[in-house]
Amino acid sequence: MLEVVAGVDIGGTSIEIGLVDRGGTCLSRDALVTTDFEDPQEFVTAAHQTIGRLVEATAIRMTLRGIGIGAPNGNYYHGSIEFAPNLAWKGIVPLVDIFKRFYRVPVVLTNDANAAAIGEGMFGAAKGCRHFIVITLGTGVGSGIVVNGDLVYGHDGFAGEIGHTIVDPNGRQCNCGRRGCLETYASAGGIKRTVFELLAHSNTPGLLRSRSYEELTARDIADAASQGDAIACEAFEITGRILGLKLADAIAHTSPEAIILYGGLAQAGDLIFEPTRRYMEHFTLNIFKNKVKLLPSALPQGLAAILGAAALVWSELEKTD
Repeated sequence: MLEVVAGVDIGGTSIEIGLVDRGGTCLSRDALVTTDFEDPQEFVTAAHQTIGRLVEATAIRMTLRGIGIGAPNGNYYHGSIEFAPNLAWKGIVPLVDIFKRFYRVPVVLTNDANAAAIGEGMFGAAKGCRHFIVITLGTGVGSGIVVNGDLVYGHDGFAGEIGHTIVDPNGRQCNCGRRGCLETYASAGGIKRTVFELLAHSNTPGLLRSRSYEELTARDIADAASQGDAIACEAFEITGRILGLKLADAIAHTSPEAIILYGGLAQAGDLIFEPTRRYMEHFTLNIFKNKVKLLPSALPQGLAAILGAAALVWSELEKTD
């Protein structure tokens, strides 16, 4: 009988659920709409039904070994989502305890960036690495730090918030309540803010001048830069410089073998990788220069979040099997 785990990725808009074997093959998957569930217990009931339906619908006979959950503000130590700003579930939600009302298998939860790091280590670009960092460049900037093969959680479960290290104490307002966080510059929203600042201080014509802030996307900026648009190209240069600076700081802290960029903005390819790599090397301490690889995610597009959550529980099972 095939052993599988359920990988559950909870996002602000959708919740992805998939059954994944030990080799990282997603055998079946489904999705729920996050905003359909004002009560987390209603969500867990729906997730339980979805997992059961996926198991029954798959022709291969299988046994469910565990459930891995990646979620914003997920605390590995407590098994809870704590004060997630983009979810309707407010305060501290003991999600693992709620899942355990339905299951006797291990249920493990961490934040989405940590899950991405475990996924890259087990199935992706960091396979075989014992010291690496994954940076997620999406709506926000998340990170998962792996040292000697183990994810760094810190004493409270929240270690690794590189996206909320400060670029400029007097800089852009961040959703965390402070100013100048890396997230306000190197996320999808951050590069949009950079574009509009450049447009406001320049008369340079270009492909982006007719776009409103609400309709402009990071993909639009990448498309314009690919066509040589001066404002878009400068926005990527600025974003790469700021991101490269903060990655150089991260290298000094943990001396990783590799840093993997994951998420929507990372899909811009060399537009973001080239300036980031260049500035990272420029700002890196001499003893670390030319030692750290900057790599794209190697997890399949569209499955990365599910595989990360699945890898989370597979890694826990490996400790006991």
